[in-house]
Amino acid sequence: MLTVNNGKFYLEGQPFQILSGAIHYFRTVPEHWEDRLLKLKALGLNTVETYIPWNLHEPKKGEFYFSGLADVEAFIALAQSLDLYVILRPSPFICAEWEMGGLPAWLLKDKGAILRSSHPVFLKHVEEYFDVLLPKFERYLYQHGGPVIAMQIENEYGAYGNDLEYLSFLKNQYKKHHLDTFLFTSDGPEFIEQGSLPDVTTTVNFGSRVDEAFGKLKKFKPNSPKMVMEFWIGWFDHWNGKHHTRSASDAAEVFKDLMKTKSSVNFYMFHGGTNFGFMNGANYYDLYYPTITSYDYDALLTENGEITEKYKAIKKVLSNYIDVPDDYKSKITTHTYGDVELTESTSLFDVLSDCSKKVNSITPLSMEELDHPYGYTLYRTTVNRQGELSFNSDAIRDRSYIYINGEYVLTTYINDQNKELKLNFTEESNVLEILVENMGRANYGEHLSDKKGMVKNIWLGQQYWFNWEMYLINTDHLPKEFVSKDSRFPKFYRGFIEVEDACDTFVDVEGFGKGNVFINGFNLGRYWNTAGPQKRLYLPGPLLKKGKNEIVILELEGTNTNRVKLVDKPKLG
Repeated sequence: MLTVNNGKFYLEGQPFQILSGAIHYFRTVPEHWEDRLLKLKALGLNTVETYIPWNLHEPKKGEFYFSGLADVEAFIALAQSLDLYVILRPSPFICAEWEMGGLPAWLLKDKGAILRSSHPVFLKHVEEYFDVLLPKFERYLYQHGGPVIAMQIENEYGAYGNDLEYLSFLKNQYKKHHLDTFLFTSDGPEFIEQGSLPDVTTTVNFGSRVDEAFGKLKKFKPNSPKMVMEFWIGWFDHWNGKHHTRSASDAAEVFKDLMKTKSSVNFYMFHGGTNFGFMNGANYYDLYYPTITSYDYDALLTENGEITEKYKAIKKVLSNYIDVPDDYKSKITTHTYGDVELTESTSLFDVLSDCSKKVNSITPLSMEELDHPYGYTLYRTTVNRQGELSFNSDAIRDRSYIYINGEYVLTTYINDQNKELKLNFTEESNVLEILVENMGRANYGEHLSDKKGMVKNIWLGQQYWFNWEMYLINTDHLPKEFVSKDSRFPKFYRGFIEVEDACDTFVDVEGFGKGNVFINGFNLGRYWNTAGPQKRLYLPGPLLKKGKNEIVILELEGTNTNRVKLVDKPKLG
């Protein structure tokens, strides 16, 4: 087992330096896992680390999912077959710029569930999840012949709360499920005191100022091993922001400092991957900052797994301390397939019966209350007044498109400075429709309880409006028939491409505004060209098939083209 003695790690009684890289199995298609892990090993690393997102594995209360992108056991077994150790981080909260920090949105339906606390309602949900998840890992522990050498209790808890009873509960869950392995917590250096337990190893997360970070750790726990659990060598991007980069030389210099101190290290990220579907998170401070689809992170590998100059610079530093392996020659290629004409289109309003479920309620319900946590919900009611009525958009999370009597009138966004609006109703009886998009729940900080959709009834013309129809848009069921009667956006566009060899590529949606791209029914994620910085969506080759492939675009706002391009390069910034 991995142990600590006199401030140093030991494995099987021998001094051991953890040289690890973060790869999130759920952000990379399984067919590419081996490629990424072999590149990690070729760098000279001995360990792979991954988070485990609760909301991926229990998307609905009591319904569990462990296949495809969620097959964490297959990922662990593959790492072992490549002679890599594994660090697991299955804490209920992961942050990771992932939707709601990994917490399932259905928790927000339960008003008694005080998130990340020892409140019994929340603990009951955690325990029921752990009763399914944690037993899967016992056979993979190092002492049982497996690769898992360490597991995390909670993630950056000191930056959220101070409930040590909650941390103790999580520790006891590992004991309950016979996970007798090395346990740790991880926090930024300034938060370690609130996020740690006395008898559990504390690790730190940072990207620079090595001596300062380890100095705080030494002051707090004098005999702690030096371990940076998240060595931030890049950063994530948000819509309406710039693409973040960090020079290879700067990251390598800080890594050199870590190696001089004989620290153990986990590169965050070694390979970032992609926030497929609707699973990006958001940071919510002065404003709301939703994370883009790409999780490239300016990491050691690009989003599509290519080796970077930063990778080479880190390997050069590492070669001064250990014998590094030869480079791994990847068999994965990218390809430009060219233009794809989208020959069919239909308005979302034409196909509601195909791709939505209707719910009626006296008041509008949030997406969480509707058991429809992601994507889009259409709210509809009748306004039996005429004239210009005042309206406050603070009931809407995050972005909405408002229609009166079948005509688009305006767009609202959570970051709008002016939320006091006026809507003009021309008839004695009017149909008001509000199409709401959840752009990603907060994954860090004080706003984790981040409800989406219409989070309360609207106050319109100095009164509430009752009796609502809600249409839960299910993009797992794309339109069967592309008929065009309603001229309004959103619109679905469909085209097909013949493929001889299925290679990685990027979908260039220049000319489109905002929406989602689906390949053979798989949701690649969001694009937002008018915001940036991301201009192309990564399409992994395994999602294509030899022969005919379907491409569907759900465009929310408008387009000046009916074509997309499949090209061999990303475009960030």
